[in-house]
Amino acid sequence: MSGPEPIALPNPPNDGITSLQYIDKTNSSSSQQLLASTSWDGALRLHDTSTKTHVTTHVMECGPLLSMTSPSSSSKVFTGGIDGSVRQFDIETSTASLIGMHGANSSGSSSDDVNKKLACSALSAIHDSSSLIASAGWDAKFHLWDVRCSTNNKHQPVITLDLPGKAFGMDTSLDGSKVVVATSGRKNCFIDVRSSSLLAVTNTDKENSQQPPIANMILQRDSSLKYQTRCIKFFPSTQGIAIGSIEGRVAIEYLTEIGISNPDNKKKYAFKCHRVNDTIYPVNDIAFHPIYGTFATGGADGTVVTWDGNSKKKLASLAKLPTSIACLAFNRDGTELAMASSYTFEEGERDHPREEIYVREILEAEVKPKVVAK
Repeated sequence: MSGPEPIALPNPPNDGITSLQYIDKTNSSSSQQLLASTSWDGALRLHDTSTKTHVTTHVMECGPLLSMTSPSSSSKVFTGGIDGSVRQFDIETSTASLIGMHGANSSGSSSDDVNKKLACSALSAIHDSSSLIASAGWDAKFHLWDVRCSTNNKHQPVITLDLPGKAFGMDTSLDGSKVVVATSGRKNCFIDVRSSSLLAVTNTDKENSQQPPIANMILQRDSSLKYQTRCIKFFPSTQGIAIGSIEGRVAIEYLTEIGISNPDNKKKYAFKCHRVNDTIYPVNDIAFHPIYGTFATGGADGTVVTWDGNSKKKLASLAKLPTSIACLAFNRDGTELAMASSYTFEEGERDHPREEIYVREILEAEVKPKVVAK
């Protein structure tokens, strides 16, 4: 039985799409469901998926946009640029502002080549905080920004950590306590952001907020996959991570090494996906369902598939779109999935279908976990 058809949104990006995210809350009409997207054309776009309409496009004045995040219950969107900048767009006022930059010498006379080495390639909001934003870049740096802090309108990170290589992906746990960054060299870095000094940053008491914050790199380990990581996501339970790579595989790993319990003593494993005959396609994105904890993968073969990681079962094939699936996002209740159809150059420079953003209704049977017989 075929499922609901994907619907293309109007006025899509003009170049490669790099991120999608539903905006949880704005002061707009309660029936409005905003979807934000970023792309290599340097613009942040907003669509209302409830009416399938284009809301606004704002050029962020930093060159191509490589990453994006928006805190829950917020009307602000943060973007990461190829020039190393972290910028904020306020949906309510339609204004943009600079939060900070990767690289101490990222402005002024820096060449385009230097700026690209500083690119802010990953952004993630710290859950349970409306003001803390994590960024990681091609400069092998991790920064934590408190967007309320500024001196002479020039923001500085409240935390900076060295990474072992370029950042390719990042996620934060739903409890706000952990950040994972996937870097070049197949390294996965786990950062604890629950220190008392960091908590002082979010305290409204001025004396406490002046204490220097600290975050700890608590674990660096190799990915269990043999090739470059494309995406990395925490389970909603924080008990494990899912990793997608260029080799058409997804790995499921657990986190007992950093003190996160694994009650059923599950073992890590990996499975093949997004393969057509002898052709292997990268896994470009992973999105967890917010209710059931199952997940969808988007591949460079143009398909979107849902999986039950606990029972190690495929659930459904949701779509076959014109070109690579660059990124995915579920809405807040998991009843809709946004999909970016955007060539990711896995076959080099060639003619390809234009960029499109599709939304599709999700049926419960396509994401509900399988019942495993005992």
